[in-house]
Amino acid sequence: MANAMMVIHPYKHQGSWVFDDERVGLVREPFVMGVPAMIDALAAMIPGAENGFRLLFSATPFPGFQEELIWVRSEYEGNWYRSAKFNAEGWLCPALFHYFDKAPEKIYVRFESKQ
Repeated sequence: MANAMMVIHPYKHQGSWVFDDERVGLVREPFVMGVPAMIDALAAMIPGAENGFRLLFSATPFPGFQEELIWVRSEYEGNWYRSAKFNAEGWLCPALFHYFDKAPEKIYVRFESKQ
């Protein structure tokens, strides 16, 4: 079973939001297809977010989560999620399966300064 709470540290590289996770072999893994706009909106409150911030996420709600992403459909081995707050959809690539055994019905997220 995967951890209930996970954390990655997104940052901007050549104008794109990316993250590294040596534990699962990801280096400069990009966020694409709608997800960057959601990150821009949530990271706007974090000074210097482009240099890195903490993104906590879980398939279950947790105290202080800022957004709930709801599964919409699978496509091209990835999965589309909808944000009601931003009235937008974003595609999460198969890297999602490094963190979840299957695409969760909901993903809860929180953005924090990396301090």
